[in-house]
Amino acid sequence: MQYEAGNFDVIVIGAGHAGCEAGLAAARIGAKTLMITINLDMVAFMPCNPSVGGPAKGIVVREIDALGGEMAKNVDKTYIQMRMLNTGKGPAVRALRAQSDKFAYQHEMKYTLEREPNLTLLQGMVEELIVEDGICKGVITKTGAIFRAKAVVITTGTFLRGEVILGELKYSSGPNNQMPSIRLSEQLEELGFELVRFKTGTPPRVNSHSIDYSKTEIQPGDMEPRAFSYETTKFITDQLPCWLTYTNEKTHQLIDENLHRSPMYSGMVKGTGARYCPSIEDKVVRFNDKPRHQIFLEPEGRNTQEVYIQGLSTSLPEEIQQKLINSVEGLENAQMMRPGYAIEYDVIIPTQLWLTLETKIVKNLFTAGQINGTSGYEEAAAQGLMAGINAALNIMGKDPLVLSRSDAYIGVLIDDLITKGTSEPYRLLTSRAEYRLLLRHDNADLRLTEIGHQIGLIKEGRYEKFLAKKEAVEKEKARLQSTFIKPAKEVQELIQSIGGSELKDGIRAADLLKRTEMNYELLERILPSEVELDPDVKEQIEIQVKYEGYIEKSLQQVERLKKMENKKIPDNIDYDKVSGLATEARQRLKLIKPLSIAQASRVSGVNPADVSILLVYLEQGKIARVSAE
Repeated sequence: MQYEAGNFDVIVIGAGHAGCEAGLAAARIGAKTLMITINLDMVAFMPCNPSVGGPAKGIVVREIDALGGEMAKNVDKTYIQMRMLNTGKGPAVRALRAQSDKFAYQHEMKYTLEREPNLTLLQGMVEELIVEDGICKGVITKTGAIFRAKAVVITTGTFLRGEVILGELKYSSGPNNQMPSIRLSEQLEELGFELVRFKTGTPPRVNSHSIDYSKTEIQPGDMEPRAFSYETTKFITDQLPCWLTYTNEKTHQLIDENLHRSPMYSGMVKGTGARYCPSIEDKVVRFNDKPRHQIFLEPEGRNTQEVYIQGLSTSLPEEIQQKLINSVEGLENAQMMRPGYAIEYDVIIPTQLWLTLETKIVKNLFTAGQINGTSGYEEAAAQGLMAGINAALNIMGKDPLVLSRSDAYIGVLIDDLITKGTSEPYRLLTSRAEYRLLLRHDNADLRLTEIGHQIGLIKEGRYEKFLAKKEAVEKEKARLQSTFIKPAKEVQELIQSIGGSELKDGIRAADLLKRTEMNYELLERILPSEVELDPDVKEQIEIQVKYEGYIEKSLQQVERLKKMENKKIPDNIDYDKVSGLATEARQRLKLIKPLSIAQASRVSGVNPADVSILLVYLEQGKIARVSAE
């Protein structure tokens, strides 16, 4: 029996990483928000690797924080290890990676949600969307509760018609043996959404007491205090190490002998898996020339003995998984606590969304996370944040927030999904960003804090600190540009000591800093700063000065792109009347409905000749004439 249960501005379905960010963002902007999840004990659950960050992904976490999201703060409160990756490379590819305490992360995020005054957290199964005249106006739960809303955000992860696959066994389930969502998936199809099946997987977990760590290589965290959030001031110092070992010939032989029992190769798995996160079976088959593969042993938390076997993702039968584990050095006597498995689930083809993450088919309905075809907690959280922001802005009658590809990795992620679509679980990579020198770990606050403040997620105290940092960076850069350093004896001796060539004449401090062997810390010995500067300010000065030429080139490219972005494509364009367009281009443009020439140029199947034809058509004003007729 159905009953009226309440009215809200925004309803968020799901409380994974996307759902948490969506709910918090909407509530903090000012929308009365309801979050409904199948199981309150699974809020912010990490069904796979309990880690956050890494190349590109770690920068996304910083961007989430700069916009006012929660993931970075939650990681900083609960990590057991933190490392900066690629420190020997340029700043464009440096990124933080944290090993989180799986259970502490969940509990801390749930506590944050519970304390948010404008947010209601509820356990329940959403069975139906209320859609009237093409507009989403609420949801109905399995118990018959009707919740009305002005906007709905779906963040169902891998629960939509989820099926777990383990050896020859296949059964209906969400991750970690949770209830799947069946009816909602069916309704999306009834509403006209095109769905596809994707697959992801997870490795077995073993008991730490049964591992011989003396046969593995220790992987400690960084000694230097690090954090994802710009607001973090307290750092966790008692870090736990991870450990490295390798597969071997015996491991690979076991896989070869049992490949016929792998769901990946027996035909049982129908969904498309991620090429960048292959199973161990896939790695052994695809890279059969490699004698071994890395295996990382990662503790799942401080108060558990479960260890995650990173690199051994598999859906082989349980008894084979135990043998695989015991074939690895250091794991000869390891006791498997949970087997690995594969999971198939429904995905909305993301080209059915606008850049705001609102669906094109149903108004006021937004989707975010793995339902949009992505993989990874970070990609999910980023989408959740943007969907929550735009759902709230939408019902308030305010302009939406759309980040460009030059603004943030979040912009790259969403533009890729909506403009190009994805044929497999999408994972962010640094190579996907054409302006990655601008989208760095160190400058996420300089890129996005202003936006976060404008939409109401960055509070005044933090904003003032941001402005002070920005001013300090600019002031010191100006000083280095205007100050000349003479070739005095102590200067020459310092330069010689670091392998540099002596000065023949005076030089600007900024030009001296640009030298490969020089850094800001050394420069301070010659030219002490006038005021005490924070380490992140010094880092920002050094990067901006050293990479000034490269950054300037990237900015020029961005300006050229903006001209293309500013060439808007009217909503009423009829691509069938644009003569000369290739058939594939015409079909893809009608499907994607790009908002600008720049976006049209990124649509798969649209080549430069099609873009030129479209430009001419728009510039000749033919749309206006056709509409008038």
